[in-house]
Amino acid sequence: MSHYTVGLMGSQDRARWDDFVLRCPDASFFHRAGWQQIMEESFGHSTWFMYAANQQGEIHAVLPLAQVNSRWFGNTLCSLPFCVYGGIAADSRDAADAVDLAAQQLANRLQVDHLEYRHRQPYHADWLHRNTYATFRKHLHTNAEQNLLAIPRKQRAMVRKGIAAGLSSVMETDTRRFFDCYARSMHHLGTPMFSRRHFQLLQQVFGADCEVLCVEHAESPVCAVLSFRFRDQILPYYGGGGAQARVLAGNDFMYWEVMRRACAAGCTLFDFGRSKHGTGAFAFKKNWGFEPEALHYDYQLHRARQLKEVQPLNPRYQMLIKAWRLLPLSVANLIGPHIVRQLG
Repeated sequence: MSHYTVGLMGSQDRARWDDFVLRCPDASFFHRAGWQQIMEESFGHSTWFMYAANQQGEIHAVLPLAQVNSRWFGNTLCSLPFCVYGGIAADSRDAADAVDLAAQQLANRLQVDHLEYRHRQPYHADWLHRNTYATFRKHLHTNAEQNLLAIPRKQRAMVRKGIAAGLSSVMETDTRRFFDCYARSMHHLGTPMFSRRHFQLLQQVFGADCEVLCVEHAESPVCAVLSFRFRDQILPYYGGGGAQARVLAGNDFMYWEVMRRACAAGCTLFDFGRSKHGTGAFAFKKNWGFEPEALHYDYQLHRARQLKEVQPLNPRYQMLIKAWRLLPLSVANLIGPHIVRQLG
């Protein structure tokens, strides 16, 4: 019999939820209570933010869950959609098992296709797994020059190219210029983008832990990135730019500036996020001297007999990507958020 009671986070629980997340070694930025508001308001998804507490009311495990129910892409219960990490964060195996059991029961009641945990380490060896993604994490030196010298020579030359081109960076208090850079980049890639409101909400919910850096050339924006701060970590998460960024090595300079500023602010870990094996983004991050770390996403089938292959690398989607690039940017910005909310 479990010594823990499973509850659902309410407004009165957010402070103690976040207090646990900040202390728990298993937890990530994507376990923070604010993601409930993001899932509900930005995407319109139903959420169940579960916690396991002892008899004294102390939290010992959390599991944020959201349901993505799409006519096109299936019906899933996931921790957590649109996030690199998620799953169970716990300081006790019994507490972890308590929220795990509650999540499986919920998935069964909802009759979803599958339940998904986005762990960095495997939790259920007997569930299905995909080897689609790797993450890239690296400890930072306290000295910025040492971090620059730690970048492999060819990639370091690209950073220096951006510096020589006269690029500069500025921290911004809103997401307007960031969104314009991000939207152009996503359109170029043939990928639906999040809404402008999504990024405004991220800043509203996470405050100073949601940073925007814009790279300029002659005071005009070249590219921009939105990063998350968590404990001593910096996570550049959304970014992009237009053609000028590719000519001036703007993205190379941009990520160096994130690293340099994070080092000065006392961060000790740079988290480059996930990328799919075999993609340009994967190769780009390796070129920075980051070693890929396999991500262990666990899938438990419920209604479905097999996992759907909803990946841009799937040949079925290549024609859609090409067609998306042909849309006017204004049209892509308008309809993109309605598509991307169904992907997760």
